[in-house]
Amino acid sequence: MSLYAIEGVLILDGAGERVYAKYYPHSTAEGAGESPLGSHKQQREFETQLFAKTHKKDAEILLCDGHLVLYKEFVDVSLLLVGAQQENELVLQAAFDAFRGSLELVLSGGLDKKAIEENYDLVLLAVDELCDNGIILETDPAAIASRVTKAPEETVALDLDKGLLGAWGFAKSKFQERLQQGL
Repeated sequence: MSLYAIEGVLILDGAGERVYAKYYPHSTAEGAGESPLGSHKQQREFETQLFAKTHKKDAEILLCDGHLVLYKEFVDVSLLLVGAQQENELVLQAAFDAFRGSLELVLSGGLDKKAIEENYDLVLLAVDELCDNGIILETDPAAIASRVTKAPEETVALDLDKGLLGAWGFAKSKFQERLQQGL
């Protein structure tokens, strides 16, 4: 187990194509140099292999090429979180649940490819709030979602002209009533 728990965060579409992929190439635990997923070609091969192993399967965790992979399939996308084989599964599961939960909160219309593409900026921010260079920063989906979304702008539309004219009209009518009562 190391500080750099996450090796990659992936979102693949229903055909296994990359919608989003962020790899964190840090030194392996053995100190053998860079991560084996360092090149674009290796990453694409790994994603193809992952899609073949995870598509239409009921499991949520698997070992693939010495990597621990947590995944969840939705309508037409799959969320995947990749960690080293020796990582603590519970820590990775907490991070994965936070990622999935924050996306479900942010993309209130549902987790599908269209919603992810329309709110791609929020997806990127959610990943950035989840981890930094493979180090898990937050595991609370609500906290991630609150940092990602903008606070609703509470603009109160004050129409001063209507307010002043309304007050003038009210005062005028009350004054007229008093005059009529006095006569």
